[in-house]
Amino acid sequence: MIAQALLKLPDFALFFSVSLCLVGVYLLVYTVATSHNEFGLIRQNNIAAALSLGLSLTGFALPLSSAVVHSTTIADLLVWGVVAIVVQLIVYMLVRIVLPNLSARIAAGELAAALFLGAASLAAGVINAAAMSF
Repeated sequence: MIAQALLKLPDFALFFSVSLCLVGVYLLVYTVATSHNEFGLIRQNNIAAALSLGLSLTGFALPLSSAVVHSTTIADLLVWGVVAIVVQLIVYMLVRIVLPNLSARIAAGELAAALFLGAASLAAGVINAAAMSF
C-alpha cells in the first residue's frame, strides 16, 4: 500500500510544481493588470489590499485545485489554469465597471471595496471550480 502511494509521488511532484508555477503566473498577471500595487500596499500594512488579493488568490486556487483533480495531463492542467486566470481577470474588470474608483479605494484602505472585489473573485472561483467538475 505504501509502495503504491510512493509510485505516485513523481506525478504528485509534477502536478504540484506546475500548480505552484501557475499560482506565480497568476499573481504576476493579476498584479500587473490591476491599477494598484498590491504587494507595495500590503508591505505598508494595507488590509484592504491584502484582503482583495488574498480572496482573489483563493478564487483562483479553487478552480486550479479542481483542474488538478480532473486533469489527466499537464497540458490539461495548463489549459484549465489559464482559464482560471482569465476568469479572475474578467471578474476584476467587471467589478471596476461597478466601482470605477476601485483601485484608489483599495489603495486608500477602504475595506468595503476590497471585500466586494474579494467576494466577487471568490464567488467566480467557486462557480469556475464547479464548472470544471465535468
